[in-house]
Amino acid sequence: MRIPHSIVAALLFAPLTLAASLHAVIAAPLHDAHVAVAPTNSAPPRALFNGTDLSGWVNVNTAPSTFTVSKDETGAPVIRCSGNPTGILRTADAYENFVLEFDWKHLSEPGNAGLFVWSDPYCAPGVPFSRSIEVQIMLTPDNIDEKGRTMYTGQGDIFSIWGSKMTPDRAHPGGWERCLPSARKTKGAGQWNHYKVTCNNGVITLAINGTEVSGCKDTTPRKGFICLESEGTEIWFKNLMLTELASATPALTADMTCDLARAGLRPMFDGLTLAGWHEGDANGSTPAGEHWSMGGNTVHFDGKGHDLWSDQSYGDFEMQVDWKWTSEHQGKMTRPFIGLDGNTVKNTDGSDKTIEVEERDSGIYLRGNSKSQVNIWTWPCGSGEVYGYRTDASMPAAVRAACAPRVHADAPVGQWNRFRIRMVGEVLNVWLNDKHVLIDATLPGVPKSGPIALQCHGCPIEFTNVMIERLDAQ
Repeated sequence: MRIPHSIVAALLFAPLTLAASLHAVIAAPLHDAHVAVAPTNSAPPRALFNGTDLSGWVNVNTAPSTFTVSKDETGAPVIRCSGNPTGILRTADAYENFVLEFDWKHLSEPGNAGLFVWSDPYCAPGVPFSRSIEVQIMLTPDNIDEKGRTMYTGQGDIFSIWGSKMTPDRAHPGGWERCLPSARKTKGAGQWNHYKVTCNNGVITLAINGTEVSGCKDTTPRKGFICLESEGTEIWFKNLMLTELASATPALTADMTCDLARAGLRPMFDGLTLAGWHEGDANGSTPAGEHWSMGGNTVHFDGKGHDLWSDQSYGDFEMQVDWKWTSEHQGKMTRPFIGLDGNTVKNTDGSDKTIEVEERDSGIYLRGNSKSQVNIWTWPCGSGEVYGYRTDASMPAAVRAACAPRVHADAPVGQWNRFRIRMVGEVLNVWLNDKHVLIDATLPGVPKSGPIALQCHGCPIEFTNVMIERLDAQ
């Protein structure tokens, strides 16, 4: 479950008062009478889990050991989630209106997990969770703030996360987009609970063990993927049955739908190790050393050592990379302004226009080639520049100009940035924080295929949500 970062510490350790919790939750009014009625032309129920393997599911950012197929105490098949690392497993297909029923069991208390509905196929920038509505699956005491208000429970809260929107059935005491339950029906550790989650035309309701307890309306988006969440503790899922309902009329607009176009993205890291990567050069095989490490689903680099290369090669692809500078830098240095023509900007006296910056430098090598590097740095032109082509005097002026960022789109130091990199043939497009910074930049002579590297250039940096989709038949 998720709460604003600024109050995490205070809420986690706030005094818990059971009487106040019961009064705040149970005294709440019953569910609003706006629930959308399931249409009569719904499809027959079908299983989302075949009991044998995870066909029909896509790993977004976890390890092979995170979600596995096992058996419960009766021998029935279950999806076992280890809780490590934090992340999500999503359905291969996106759904609009549906009823999802399933059973779940935490093996210990406290227990933390969740069901995400109407989710994007990838995580929000810098975090291991997607834009979606979370239907909480948690076993914890209620959290009571210093004013005696119940802020969250372990009884089936529903809330928006990472850019989704909703209106809770009952106003939250803190003004959050979070519905607290009207009844306490969740069984404890080692016991099976049954969830019935109805998602229909922007309205969501949750029934726990036969009693409706939570809901919301006015949800955005309202078509997307269904996700099971891993968040620190072991949980089992079984009997996942989905009944699709009729689609909205008129059809949903684009802003009401998740990003279906990028559902082909797949993780390049497993969230626990650096498996699939090596340190050194493009053709090497040296395992990553002490300078590159994985922790909290994030790749940490201390600024020393060598480049980190993917073991696999890629031709045409689209890649997503989140990156963030730490507080460390390489000292203050004088760096030039770069114009849209790719050349250094001049002062009126003909001298170079420069500025002093805290030097930070890294990048992403494409197709095994340092010349086709998408720069990550603190130069005034911003990240996304391709230095090897922009500064190559043998290249046509148009090529050099296209390798200079169209706009400075970097977030401040210490905040996450998101690259979207698309390489097709010799043409490179780069988006940074949703700004199109390189537009149809041609890289003459770039290799047709090769591995990808996270560059060592002497400065600490962090990476997460590194995903890729192949666009060729390789």
